[in-house]
Amino acid sequence: MKVRTSKIKLMIICFLLICATLFPNMISHAETTNPNPDEEKTGAYVQYNFNNHLTDLNRQATYYDLIVTGDLSNYGKAIMKELMKENHIDIEDVVVHAPYIINLANTLKPETFELAVSFLKQEIERCEAIGISRLVLHPGSHVKAGDEAGLNQIVKGLNMVLTPHQKVKIALETMAGKGSELGRDFNQIQYIINNVEYSDLLGVCIDTCHMNDAGYDLAQFDHLLKEFDEKIGIERILVVHVNDSKNARGAHKDRHENIGYGYIGFDILNTIVHHPKLKDVPKILETPYIDGNAPYKEEIEMFKTQIFNNGLK
Repeated sequence: MKVRTSKIKLMIICFLLICATLFPNMISHAETTNPNPDEEKTGAYVQYNFNNHLTDLNRQATYYDLIVTGDLSNYGKAIMKELMKENHIDIEDVVVHAPYIINLANTLKPETFELAVSFLKQEIERCEAIGISRLVLHPGSHVKAGDEAGLNQIVKGLNMVLTPHQKVKIALETMAGKGSELGRDFNQIQYIINNVEYSDLLGVCIDTCHMNDAGYDLAQFDHLLKEFDEKIGIERILVVHVNDSKNARGAHKDRHENIGYGYIGFDILNTIVHHPKLKDVPKILETPYIDGNAPYKEEIEMFKTQIFNNGLK
């Protein structure tokens, strides 16, 4: 499988199963090895089905310059490693999203919490086996038990899965606050990190749609980064999910929109993607398909050119 060379790396997350993505001439340590340090790491989210992974692989590589593999059996790992080797992909440029079924915040159903711990342990083991260092995780929902109970349960769960010698870091995703979701503000993320024993293994994935829907004003992004740095530390930002939102700020609904077609707008998102303090942080699109087709190539092109495409939809 040949993947076309491009100046911007396309990164992709697969949930339920693991994945890898990238434009082959980009690597994670851009400041020392990338010939053009001004280029950004921008990519996209794709759901993956192992049963048709070769079809998906060919289609996406042809149109969106990416590689994907999802099976975590020995066979699947062998495919993944071979594809990465063939296309000169650095393992440091791979991001994984944990399954949405994981809910570490549940205190009301012990079996749900136990399942979450078990799943997360397996995800960490899979990442470790392949050498992946970043795993994005939704903190969880307290399902009417209350914020305090849910946050403490998340801390308990993370303390059960994190080990001092692991290389995988958990990137807690900022959430929209839909229903009983936790992680909807910096204070909650800070509380989790401050109370986990091996807190050096925790980072953050900031999601622009989620932050907007949670009530943050992304037009004041420099101010938000300052607040984040004071409470959590900007060095903990491991991933950025770049999404527009179908909802006005503070709606707590979490409905993603295509880049520039929502309430956040292209200019603000473009500023975030090219923010100098996030230069080396992967930016991943999770925007909706348009007429059954993935828009990622065109949306990434907007960020490359820094020009909004008003004919996308």
